[in-house]
Amino acid sequence: MKNFYLKPKLFSVIGKYSGQQCVKDIIAGVIVAIIALPLSIALAIASGVEPQQGIYTAIAAGFVVSFLGGSRIQIAGPTAAFATVVAGIVATQGMDGLVIATILAGIMLILMGVFKLGSLIKFIPYTITTGFTAGIAVTIFIGQIKDFLGLTYAEGVRPIETVEKIEANIHAIDTFSWQSLLVGAVCLAILIVYPKLEKRIPPSLIAVVAGALMVKFIPGLDEGVKTIGELYNIPTGLPEISLAGMDISFAKISAVLPDAFTIAVLAAIESLLSCVVADTMVNSRHNSNAELVAQGAGNIASVLFGGIPATGAIARTAANAKNGGRTPVAGMVHAVVLLMVLLFLMPYAELIPMPTIAAILFMVAFNMSEYKRFIRVVKTAPKSDWLVMVITFLLTVIFDLVIAIEVGMLLAALFFIKRMSEEANVTSWKYIDSTKDKDSTELKAVPENVRVYELSGPMFFGVADKILDVTFKEYTDTLILRMRAVTALDATAMNSLEELLTKCEKRGIRLIISHANEQPLKVMKKSGFFEKVGKENFCSHIDTALERASKK
Repeated sequence: MKNFYLKPKLFSVIGKYSGQQCVKDIIAGVIVAIIALPLSIALAIASGVEPQQGIYTAIAAGFVVSFLGGSRIQIAGPTAAFATVVAGIVATQGMDGLVIATILAGIMLILMGVFKLGSLIKFIPYTITTGFTAGIAVTIFIGQIKDFLGLTYAEGVRPIETVEKIEANIHAIDTFSWQSLLVGAVCLAILIVYPKLEKRIPPSLIAVVAGALMVKFIPGLDEGVKTIGELYNIPTGLPEISLAGMDISFAKISAVLPDAFTIAVLAAIESLLSCVVADTMVNSRHNSNAELVAQGAGNIASVLFGGIPATGAIARTAANAKNGGRTPVAGMVHAVVLLMVLLFLMPYAELIPMPTIAAILFMVAFNMSEYKRFIRVVKTAPKSDWLVMVITFLLTVIFDLVIAIEVGMLLAALFFIKRMSEEANVTSWKYIDSTKDKDSTELKAVPENVRVYELSGPMFFGVADKILDVTFKEYTDTLILRMRAVTALDATAMNSLEELLTKCEKRGIRLIISHANEQPLKVMKKSGFFEKVGKENFCSHIDTALERASKK
């Protein structure tokens, strides 16, 4: 397995593993588990599933991704990026649809790793990831207003889209609970202020304990504050794993296929971004293809264990690094600690107030929004770039992530094509009387019967028509195309060159190509254009081309 391109990072570092590092990894794993516990519960609720499913996800995906992954310190589990996606799938396709979509996504991720597609993630524009990340943050924030204010929706009102949630909140404002607001505000204050005073204990854990104690011991608060135990039945022990009775039909698979693609793409983007952050923290280099395979296997394991989609969690990965974790053992310890909590301490989770969960998710949304980056892009980026970001952001908030990514990628591609087309030119040489400037070293002697055109930039479908703008004089008998600045040539541009050659042949004009680069020359040979023009009419330099043009 020494040179195996999918070799897990665990197998690379375990040979030099020391007892001292083992102690550091165990400590880091325990701390990360403490951080992950309230977050996993909160993110499960935000995803529209049972609280314990967040714990299931952190255990199964966390262990598998650490064991098989391509990063030394990556921590996987439920993340805010998936919350709206999962909630939408559960609402429209049910849990069966979520399980099938996640398994399909896992298979896609494994195939992406096997076929070495890890590097393709870099083709997702920065503006799109910034836009949909900020959009997800807004949707999470809006989705938690209900619990933070203690609102109660009317019978049968179950909003899915963000706009529907805003309308439902407005209609239910008369059910506002000051007790919920008080508990939520105190917990939010703890989450904001506590990290500035003390960093050893996770602020989310302090907020959870404080919220539970307030509701339990302050008279009157329990009347207007709902807890997890009042809304959910949290079982103890391991989940029952069974696919019996699940609707695994072709129609169901077809219905969830777009969702599966979204999960796969999002998991790939988030996990590899997290790996890049992790590399800078521990001076390491991740294996992107091994990481994709691990993410695929982790997602499949998660839903089979009763969980939801998972990916690399940047905040938990950073916490792992800051607390001494340097190998995948820390991630595996984190999963084992959460398993112990699941088996022995889950009944205490029922005491957590819903406003506390909302406060935690408010902070998650704020941290992932990266509003400073969003504003900086708007202020400094070209108009087309920030427009793509803003449109992706709005579509994520108003509709969903699938539409946002599709439209964002389409717009980014169209703007890229436009920019490239503006860089490509087909220009005629200016004919200047050399007798007026005999000392110039820039001028070249061009016979009157020869026309020279300079082609520059990538010649592709967006600019192919410019090639056909080449014109001749009545006395022109030779045309030189100088292609030293043409970096690429596609089929559409090749077709335009062939049309130009036909036009030349009809008028008895000889075509000479000067300085064709490797890729354009390869395309011209493959299409047969090279043979039609003639090997002798392909010159390596403009001087050689002009010399040939002077010969009849």
